[in-house]
Amino acid sequence: MKQTKYIFVTGGVTSSLGKGIIAASLAKLLQARGYSATIQKFDPYINVDPGTLNPYEHGECFVTNDGAETDLDLGHYERFLNVPTSQANNVTTGRVYLSVIEKERRGEFLGKTVQVVPHITNEIKERMQLLGKSGDYDIVITEIGGTVGDIESLPYIESVRQLLWDLGDNNAIVIHLTLVPYLAAAGELKTKPTQHSVKTLMESGIKADILVCRTEHNLSTEIRQKLAQFCNVKPDSVIQSIDADTIYDVPNLMLAEGLDKVALKKLDLPERTTPDLVKWNEFIHKLKNPLHVVNVGLVGKYVELQDSYKSILEALVHGGAENQIKVNIVSIQSDNINAANVAEKLKNLDAVLVAPGFGSRGIEGKIETVKYVRENNVPFLGICLGMQMAVIEYARNVLGYATANTTEVNESTQYPVITFMEDQKNITDKGGTMRLGGWDCKLKEGSKAFEIYGESLINERHRHRYEFNNQYLEDFEKAGLIASGWNPDTGLVEVVELESHPFFVGVQFHPEYKSTVAKPHPLFVSLVKAAIDNRTK
Repeated sequence: MKQTKYIFVTGGVTSSLGKGIIAASLAKLLQARGYSATIQKFDPYINVDPGTLNPYEHGECFVTNDGAETDLDLGHYERFLNVPTSQANNVTTGRVYLSVIEKERRGEFLGKTVQVVPHITNEIKERMQLLGKSGDYDIVITEIGGTVGDIESLPYIESVRQLLWDLGDNNAIVIHLTLVPYLAAAGELKTKPTQHSVKTLMESGIKADILVCRTEHNLSTEIRQKLAQFCNVKPDSVIQSIDADTIYDVPNLMLAEGLDKVALKKLDLPERTTPDLVKWNEFIHKLKNPLHVVNVGLVGKYVELQDSYKSILEALVHGGAENQIKVNIVSIQSDNINAANVAEKLKNLDAVLVAPGFGSRGIEGKIETVKYVRENNVPFLGICLGMQMAVIEYARNVLGYATANTTEVNESTQYPVITFMEDQKNITDKGGTMRLGGWDCKLKEGSKAFEIYGESLINERHRHRYEFNNQYLEDFEKAGLIASGWNPDTGLVEVVELESHPFFVGVQFHPEYKSTVAKPHPLFVSLVKAAIDNRTK
């Protein structure tokens, strides 16, 4: 079995510096040189996974093919590498402790006192090497969540220290991402925060091999030299990460800085070929040189925090670039939409996407949105809850079922057109009641969905509790809202569409999770195309 090399990415000074983007960019460059690379994220919070977290707390919850609810950074990994991630790519402190406690309860520690060191750190080390030991990857990049010095991150940092020792020279390195702030009053960049951050890392027994410095201004030779000297790294290991127009510029910026070359040298690996970024740069060219602009409304409950819909926003970028169209996303809080103002709020939009979500807040605004776009022939895509709102709107305003609803909101509704499945009702843990991960979907030939995908059997990722109630299927189809996609094993409806509308599609799954730079998702490509057709018309 080949020797897998490891790269650990830590952060200092402040959160949100972009460890995930740097990790994904480096992995992209290594992949473009012919190496098989994957990325994993270790998060220091005690939730077992992000599945129960409010989007305002942690941004969106990304879902993998195998049904893992994970950190949104895994979305970046997939979008950059075009390689699916799995349960093994995201680990939280909660999952680590749960596993160790379960082992203790089973008596696997033979009466030993269970401690952070060695039992918790051993569990972390085992999980850090899980993907590497599979034999599938030349290089495994591990992003450590949080910042150095956080109490909650200490077990991870200690595990990295031990692994560096265990694996030996040239088999594992540490990239430390820090901030070099610009003080306007002084008119200069300051290196002291980075020096303190590196010092904190060294206090934990880890020496950074490479510094990646986030900055708003170019680092001078003098500053690079100063950082190298006082942070104990080689001058070519001080990498500038300057603010970019788009995250998709970052691999090229890191290539220009030589991040991949330095990493390979420290891992004692050959550079092989010059990175093949032809297709990547074709995407960037189309992204930066649009022929048209469209306004797409994103109607949701969490629009104040853009990370809540990160995958949707990026999928729209992909769909726009594929059409060489700039997508101007107009975020609209569904709480603020009602029958009196819906026309005013949506009048300048070329297409509307009604976003997923949970709970009752803001759903009446979504229903009013669907009614407007349906009656005014505005291209519409409803995702998960957005699809369910389209079903409820049609039931109320076309079928005449005025009190139709989802049992998520009204358990005693007279017309439960969206409902909880019987086999889920006895599950008490919130994390266990959802249909998660990849499920097959059979598309009806001749339908809009079939035309969009160009194939009859697809597989998409799910994250929801409530389903279309098939008791009402015949009523809907007689009235013109057809089920154009369904799961072949369960018969559950996956896609609905309105035949008499230019583009009116609702999907129970989350197509945004599978959109990548290399393969923009056909639903988003088609929505953007419908938007420009609508604008032209």
